Amino acid sequence: MKKRSIFAGLCTLLVLSLVVSFAGPSPAAEFSIKVGHTLAPSHPYHLGMLNFKERIEKRSEGKIEVDVFHSSQLGSERDLIEGLQLGTVQMTVISTAPLSGFTSDFLVFDLPFIFASVKAARDCVDSEIGQKMLDQLSSQGITGLCFFENGFRSITNSRRPIAVPADLDGIKIRTMENPIHMGTFRVMKADPTPMAFGELFTALQQKTIDAQENPLAIVDTSKFYEVQDYLSLTEHFYSPAPVLASKAFFESLPADLQTAVRECLAESRGYQRQLLDEMNTKLVKELGEKGMKINEVNKKPFIEAVQLVYEQFTGTGQGKIPAELIQQVRAFN
Repeated sequence: MKKRSIFAGLCTLLVLSLVVSFAGPSPAAEFSIKVGHTLAPSHPYHLGMLNFKERIEKRSEGKIEVDVFHSSQLGSERDLIEGLQLGTVQMTVISTAPLSGFTSDFLVFDLPFIFASVKAARDCVDSEIGQKMLDQLSSQGITGLCFFENGFRSITNSRRPIAVPADLDGIKIRTMENPIHMGTFRVMKADPTPMAFGELFTALQQKTIDAQENPLAIVDTSKFYEVQDYLSLTEHFYSPAPVLASKAFFESLPADLQTAVRECLAESRGYQRQLLDEMNTKLVKELGEKGMKINEVNKKPFIEAVQLVYEQFTGTGQGKIPAELIQQVRAFN
């Protein structure tokens, strides 16, 4: 059989995205998986989960049915985690930020410039290190399955290009409620302001904040180019995206279906990352065509400026990252 093109696959998944909310339950399905995430239906998060839907429904011969809900339809990332624990949501794909309350190890991925390349980042999260972190969620009623990806984060703002750390002085920038992210921007004299993602576009539009930082795919799919003038390719944080399941639900599946879920997700992970790579290849040009003023960045002064963040967050105890773990992660570069 001739392999479908990525374009054909995208068309299929986009059609699925439009009809998924209206499809009634299949009478043949024994298990229903409700998946929630906070990003747009055109983001690789969503397309990757639709790819998983297609794979697992076929692999399980209809025993598993999947519905995917985008754009915070099922709540914020914290709501989705709570939903996993309560059993009202069966699966989610999120950022690592809300997970640091369960284990500080996840904070290692939030350290600025800890990965020198996409390959290093992927090799690390797919290794025993990444799986060990996922396994630590078991005591919280959550089964960690694998890592999708959001990618490297860069800065957009409405005031000026960011070429050196001093350019951030006085810039009010939205961040996730993440102590390392906030600490990173504070040492560069920006004003980090935690805010729910769903409120971000309006805040940028009304200029109650100046800036935000996210991967290019989010800048595009969330249409931040409509309310931000400058894109500076700082690539300061890497954002893995854990795929998590309700432990009670996952363990209710027969062993063969648990295996099928894991294997289908591993295949969809590759598809999701491929989509992200393709988007990143073209988005710098396309965002420029949409009116953003884009500048490359010499990362060396930024890396030097944030060393205080490593000193602040290295150690033992809640909110600290063991020095050994940092060394293990850096070894993938």
